[in-house]
Amino acid sequence: MSDAHLYMAFAGLAVLIALRYAFRLHREAIQARAQYVSMMQSGVEPVSLHPSLLPNRCISIGACASVCPEGDVIGVVDGRAQLITPNKCIGHGACAEACPVNAIVLVFGTERRGVDIPHVKETFETNVRNIYIAGELGGMGLIRNAVTQGKQAMESIARHRAKDKAVKDVLVVGAGPAGLAATLQAESAGMSYLTVDQHDIGGSILSFPRQKIVMTQPMDIPLYGKFAEHEVVKEELLDLWNDIVRRTGVGINTHEKLESVVRPNGHFEVTTTKGQYLVRNVLLAIGRRGTPRKLGVPGENTSKVTYKLIEPAQYENKRVLIVGGGDSAVEAACTLSEQSGTRVTLSYRRGAFSRIKPKNEERVDAAISSGAVQTIFNSNVLEITPDEVVIDQDGTSLRIANDYVLVFAGGELPTPFLKKLGIEVQTKHGEQ
Repeated sequence: MSDAHLYMAFAGLAVLIALRYAFRLHREAIQARAQYVSMMQSGVEPVSLHPSLLPNRCISIGACASVCPEGDVIGVVDGRAQLITPNKCIGHGACAEACPVNAIVLVFGTERRGVDIPHVKETFETNVRNIYIAGELGGMGLIRNAVTQGKQAMESIARHRAKDKAVKDVLVVGAGPAGLAATLQAESAGMSYLTVDQHDIGGSILSFPRQKIVMTQPMDIPLYGKFAEHEVVKEELLDLWNDIVRRTGVGINTHEKLESVVRPNGHFEVTTTKGQYLVRNVLLAIGRRGTPRKLGVPGENTSKVTYKLIEPAQYENKRVLIVGGGDSAVEAACTLSEQSGTRVTLSYRRGAFSRIKPKNEERVDAAISSGAVQTIFNSNVLEITPDEVVIDQDGTSLRIANDYVLVFAGGELPTPFLKKLGIEVQTKHGEQ
C-alpha cells in the first residue's frame, strides 16, 4: 500500500470516529433536552445541596455531566449545561470540581423551595463562639461529606483547647457519621472529649429499613483510613462503625441525651440525662430531622401510627397506609408490599411522585402496576380511627380499612433547640 493510500485510510478512519462522536453527542443532546423539558413541566426540585450552573461561564464541554456518580443529573441542553434530573442529586460536588472554568457552585434551596440552614462559618463554627455544627444539620446529607465535615470541624476545634484540666476540650453531640468521624479525629489529636448520643452508634441510619443502600461513595475515616466500598447497605455500615469503635477504643456514651448548655464563665456547663460536664467547645452532629413532622389529625397519637419502618415482618397480613411521596415513603411501601399478605396503600398530597430517585421510581411503578401497592394521589389524611383511615381526595371523603399507618412527611429542623443556644437559622433560596 502506497503512502497516499495509507494516508487516505487513516483520514477516513479519523472522519468515521469524528462522525460517530458527533452522532453520540447529538443523541445525548436530544435526550438531555427531553429530560429538561419533562423536568420543567413536572416542577421537580432538588431535595438538598445541588449544583447551580452559571451560563455565562459555561463552555459546554460536558465534563460536569460525565463525572457525576449518580448519572444524568446534568446534561448539555442548547449548548449550555442544565440540571435535567435534579431529584437524583445528593450533593457529591464532583461536577463543581470537574468544571475547568468554575461555572458551577453548590447551593441550598431554590427560588421556589427554601431550605433552613443554621449559620455556619468556613471553620464550622456557628455565630455562637465555640459552638460548631457538622454533617446533616448543616445541610450535608451525604455520608462521605458528613465524615469529612466531622473531621474538619474537629481540626478547627483543636485550635481552641481547654486550658483547665477540669474542662474537656469538646463535647460531641451525636454518634452518626459526622459525630463518629469527629470523635475519631479528637482521639487521633490527643484531645479530651465526650461524645453522647440519645440513641446508639449510627445516628439516623439506625431508623432505616433493613438492607437499605445508605452509601454510594468511598470515604476516608480518621484512625481507620480509606473505606473503598461503593454501595453499602445499612447493616454493613453499622457493623463498620461498631468495629471501628471497638478497635480504636474511642469513648461514646450511648443512650445519653443532651438537656441543656449554658456558659456562665467562659466555658460551657452541659447537662445530660446521665450527668453534668464542663467543656470548652460543643460540636453538634445531630442530623436535621429533629422530630418527625406530624399530620395534625385526630387519632395520630395512637399506637397504630409510627414514623419509621424497621421490621417489615411485623406487618405481615396487615392493612397498612403509607403517607408521603418521598424516597422513604416509596421504599417503605415497596418493602411492605413484599411481605406475606400485607396490603399496602400509599397516600400522597401531590398528583405524582416528583422527588424520588430513579431506582425507587422504577421499583414503585412496578409495584403499582402489579397491584402490590395501591395509590391515592392528591389526597390528605383527615382522621385515623382504630379500624379505618379517613382520606380526602379532591374533595371526596374516602374511608379505608386499616391496621397501621406509617407517616413519612419529613422531619422538622430542631430550630427551637438551636435558637435556645443562640444559633441563627437562615432560609436559603439558591445560595452558596
